[in-house]
Amino acid sequence: MERTEITERAERILHDAASTLTTPTAGECLVCFVARQLDEFGCDGTHRFISHYRDSVAPRATALLSRLSAMGACCCDCEMFMNSYEPAARLWTPVQESVDSEEWGERVDFKPPDRMPPCGTTRRGSTKPCTNWERVFRPRYR
Repeated sequence: MERTEITERAERILHDAASTLTTPTAGECLVCFVARQLDEFGCDGTHRFISHYRDSVAPRATALLSRLSAMGACCCDCEMFMNSYEPAARLWTPVQESVDSEEWGERVDFKPPDRMPPCGTTRRGSTKPCTNWERVFRPRYR
C-alpha cells in the first residue's frame, strides 16, 4: 500500500501532538510530570513515565529507578504516589466530621487537593520534587 501525502501529514500531526503531551515542561519536576501523565494516560504497570522523564531531563540519574524502588515505587509509576510522595500538607483542606460520642467531640480530618497547583519547578537535571510534594515515610518491606 502506498503512503499518501495526507497520511504522512496526519501521522506527523499525531506524532507532534503526542510529543507535546508527553514532554516535560521547562522546570517541571519529576513528581508533577508523572502525576500529569498518569492523569492523562493512566498506569500501565511499568515505569514508563519515570523513565521518560529521566531520559529527557536527567539522563545522568542512572540510579533513579533503584532509589524510587527503595522508597516503595518498585513496580510502576503509580506506586510513587501510593508509597513515596503525597501532596504537601499546606495543600490539604480541613474537613470537619462530627462524632456522636460525648468524650471525643468533633474531629477534624484533612483531604488532599482535588487539583494540584502548577509545578513549583526544579532545576534542569534534578529528579527532586518541587515544594508541592512531600516524602511519605513508610517502613521498608523485605
